[in-house]
This record gives sequence, structure tokens and C-alpha cells, in this order.
Amino acid sequence: MTEKMVKVLNRAGIHARPAALVVQALRDFKSNIYFERENEKINAKSIMGVITLGAAYGTELKIVAEGEDEQQAVDIIVHLFESKFEED
Repeated sequence: MTEKMVKVLNRAGIHARPAALVVQALRDFKSNIYFERENEKINAKSIMGVITLGAAYGTELKIVAEGEDEQQAVDIIVHLFESKFEED
């Protein structure tokens, strides 16, 4: 299992476009990948789940991945968050 904390750095937060980027980036990974926030745990491959997290600017999320390609999946998600989903 691989876990990593990330912070939402883009001003608009996680809305439809960033959620779609996450889901698209993860679609070919075999690992189970989740975002955790407080008491919520959602499937990071589900666009509706990612959107319903309501992750605004500054929100911290934990990425949890489990499977054969978990590290690569986490690395891609971290890159998306660090690049502010190419919005700024």
C-alpha cells in the first residue's frame, strides 16, 4: 500500500475539469486508488466521487493506492496536484 498527502493548490479547487483529469490519468491502472478526507473515502477513478469530495483550495487529501502499479498511480496524481491541474 502506498499513501501520500496532497494539497489542492489551484484556486478553483477540484471541480469537473480537474476531476476528469484525475479519472482519465488513472483509467489504465490496475491498482485500487482512493482519496481520503476526514471520514470520507472515495474511489479516485470515479468522476462523481472526486467531484463530491468538495475539495476547495487548500484542502488536504490522502491518496491511498493498493495494487501492482500503485506507486506509478500515486506519482501521476501527485504531479497533477503539484501542477495545479494546469489551471494557473
